[in-house]
Amino acid sequence: MSETQAETVTLVVRHQVRPSHVPHYEAWLRRIIATASQCPGHLGVDVVRSRQPCVAQFTCVLRFASLQQLQNWIESEQRRQLIAEVEPLLRAGDQLEIAENKEFWFMPESAQAPPPRWKQACVTFLVILPLSLLVPLLWQPLFQRIPWLGGYLPSNVVITLSIVLLVVYLFMPMATRLFDAWLNPTVDEDRS
Repeated sequence: MSETQAETVTLVVRHQVRPSHVPHYEAWLRRIIATASQCPGHLGVDVVRSRQPCVAQFTCVLRFASLQQLQNWIESEQRRQLIAEVEPLLRAGDQLEIAENKEFWFMPESAQAPPPRWKQACVTFLVILPLSLLVPLLWQPLFQRIPWLGGYLPSNVVITLSIVLLVVYLFMPMATRLFDAWLNPTVDEDRS
């Protein structure tokens, strides 16, 4: 037995489904999983579903005992017929990737690219500027009452810590939700 035959082979199938077709797709997915499980060498399947604003992404990870058995499934008439049936429900067709090992790593739901850095910088500036002007003024009465806390190093530590905590836990989550459409524009080409 060769090394290729001895090692599990993974097939990763990605489908982007139009939102209005998700129930039909899920019914189809149950049928193709049942069909694949009957194939020689089939070792199991995992399905990961993620939802983006305009599309539902399904990632199916199928494992086979050998590359040849995987190829037999991919080229089978049953699979061809099932894929032809589901094509109208998909936005980007049937996307396949073969990995000749047991493990497979992928990016979950937030697989979209991050916003451009200049947009991130603009939102961060809009959040930090008002805080950097306001927070020192709010701490001023306490610094006057406790002189050692108003010293250069302690006051800067307190002010910086306050700003960081407010940015990370309160204002940046609110700002990213507020500016989400601008940070992550999506083209909604499917209104059906």
